[in-house]
Amino acid sequence: MHDEQQRPEHGPLSGFTVGVTAARRADELGALLQRRGAAVVHAPALRIVPLADDGELLTATKELVDNAPDVVVATTAIGFRGWVEAADGWGLGEELLERLRSVELLARGPKVKGAVRAQGLTEEWSPSSESMAEVLDRLLEEGVDGRRIAVQLHGEPLPGFVESLRAAGAEVVLVPVYRWMPPEDIGPVDRLLDAALTRGLDAITFTSAPAAASLLSRAEERGLRAEFLATLHHDVLPACVGPVTALPLQALGIDTVQPERFRLGPLVQLLCQELPGRARVLPVAGRQVEIRGHAVLVDGSLRPVPPAGMSLLRALARRPGWVVARAELLRALPGSGRDEHAVETAMARLRTALGTPKLIQTVVKRGYRLALDPAADAKYADA
Repeated sequence: MHDEQQRPEHGPLSGFTVGVTAARRADELGALLQRRGAAVVHAPALRIVPLADDGELLTATKELVDNAPDVVVATTAIGFRGWVEAADGWGLGEELLERLRSVELLARGPKVKGAVRAQGLTEEWSPSSESMAEVLDRLLEEGVDGRRIAVQLHGEPLPGFVESLRAAGAEVVLVPVYRWMPPEDIGPVDRLLDAALTRGLDAITFTSAPAAASLLSRAEERGLRAEFLATLHHDVLPACVGPVTALPLQALGIDTVQPERFRLGPLVQLLCQELPGRARVLPVAGRQVEIRGHAVLVDGSLRPVPPAGMSLLRALARRPGWVVARAELLRALPGSGRDEHAVETAMARLRTALGTPKLIQTVVKRGYRLALDPAADAKYADA
């Protein structure tokens, strides 16, 4: 029973806010993050539309007809049907079907299997789960080194799927049945950018290179690119599902974190390690204080703190134990104007939120300081 009582009441990501740029599988990624305590800001940086100009699809189809792959992965019923219909329109329908009869054809789930069979084809295998992870596991178990694998894309690239195959030695041919476009409603993307610039986010996740490029492009349109890049350098952790996804960021000198396995689950696990590791931990008034994005852990107890309070706390924590003047704290408050009374109001709310008023001391006529424990004073004296 004692162990039960000692368990933390919060998840590893409690107190942190994570941005999600995915268009597809955003719900799945968001649920994984929320289950571990994170607050999630969703801003799909792409929308998926059928190819208006079929040049890319025609080129990929001709290449596969002329040079047979070892494996073809059909990922969506509507995409597979659209591919065969487009090939029919170019007079390549029969040749494409003939080619698909001669290769190992994998269908992601029952709907895709139905579309494959409607064309008179038979799939080699299909998972009942409709899981691309299961398809990937099968391919990797079979061994893909030196094999040519065609993947019918369904909009946003599959998180980590192509990267995992290439890392294992496969040549991957992409069959683009859809195109990625900027979202029709740019509002969520702008709100995500604004949140990043005001430290309202602790991390942004990317599951495709086009989504990363789209977000950077929007920042540039708004004249915010340099500021946004600086934020990714210092305050907001960019987490990518794999190295291909990270390319648009790395091209601009942004370091990213990536899981060893290019999938959503490991991406979330990586954040569970990285974000708490970036939090500031200080011994204050006999308590252990861990400062997270929008909350503070006081001896392991999660205390949500309003944005103004977090601004004050960060200003105090930059020089722990030192007195910080009211005027400096006022500058740290977002949109507070010139009235130093705003500092007192925000400080009172911060102390209430922390639940332990003695963590922050008032120094009469001078300002406020974190009540750093005496043993720690020497450590931070020259900070």
